[in-house]
Amino acid sequence: MKKSVLTILIVVLTFFSCSVTQNSNAQKSNDLDKTAIKKSMIKALEWQEVHPIFAIHPTDWTNGAYYTGVARAHKTTNNMMYMAALKNQAVHNNWNTFKRLHHADDVAISYSYLYIAMTEKRRNFADLDPTKKFLDAHLYESNRWKEGKSKDIKGETILWWWCDALFMAPPVINLYAKKTNEPKYLEAMHTYYMETYNRLYDKEEHLFARDMRYVWQGKGKDNKEPNGEKIFWSRGNGWVIGGLALLLEDMPKDYKHRDFYVNLYKEMTAKLLTIQPEDGLWRTSLLSPESYDHGEVSGSGFHTFAIAWGINNGLIDKKHTPAVKKAWKALAACQQGDGRVGWVQNIGAFPEPASKDSYQNFGTGAFLMAGSEILKLED
Repeated sequence: MKKSVLTILIVVLTFFSCSVTQNSNAQKSNDLDKTAIKKSMIKALEWQEVHPIFAIHPTDWTNGAYYTGVARAHKTTNNMMYMAALKNQAVHNNWNTFKRLHHADDVAISYSYLYIAMTEKRRNFADLDPTKKFLDAHLYESNRWKEGKSKDIKGETILWWWCDALFMAPPVINLYAKKTNEPKYLEAMHTYYMETYNRLYDKEEHLFARDMRYVWQGKGKDNKEPNGEKIFWSRGNGWVIGGLALLLEDMPKDYKHRDFYVNLYKEMTAKLLTIQPEDGLWRTSLLSPESYDHGEVSGSGFHTFAIAWGINNGLIDKKHTPAVKKAWKALAACQQGDGRVGWVQNIGAFPEPASKDSYQNFGTGAFLMAGSEILKLED
């Protein structure tokens, strides 16, 4: 009898001990090692700089997104390695945009140029003339998009016909208006932004279709996932919400249309938090996670950046901090020992799979953007 009581006591004490240990570990797992985060970000930068990759040219949208991440990393950490990378690419590019003045993708690189111009203490170090030339042509001159003569998607008549464009051009235009104190650029940006919003934003799901090919038309199973849900691409919506955070940071607080962007940001953030998978990483198909049942870094990186930014700037309740911490830890687990960030879906326009070894520079940019805001979270 005494032996049985002793056995029960040992079991109870063992259970209690394990529970205490698990709770302690759970508490530790919710903390962030910010020194480790900074090291992982630097390793990502170093690896990407040694392994350059781009779609068409060093001034294209892929490097535009990557160096936006580098700029955000510098803004948070003030580590001169980031600024060195920013300056090197800007000088190498002769401060040029890419050549398609009608295409929003080709001015994304100018975010990094503007950041340098607004951070560098030496006057006239940056040359913003190519950026001004691009924006003046893009916003104020006639082109084939506005005339409905696009060959990419027949019959499109708006300038920013794909949701990715809302990351590529608006933050640059907004920052240029701030730098030059010329609000006319912000007004033009809003006009074109609203065209895209009215065309592609689903007011029921609070998500963006990538372009008109993926807008639900109410025709049977057309443009739907196998599970019957509408097609919403993770990175496409990552472009939008990441761009919104960049916009709101530099947009004047008294701008007459600011409330529209704040409300849109909050709607999208609430949706993304609702559908975040348990492991922290969003799937490439937001409403059909089973289609490719693994996390994806580029979309998740932009989502994490944007939501953490909202917490840090008082637009999102701090109760959601565990969600972005969980997302960051899942992102960090996708980084390999040499610094490469894997699990990045390749260049595309709709949900597709990724793999441990798939990488792109914009995935590294999203990783750096996420880390830059995660570092600011209060413990």
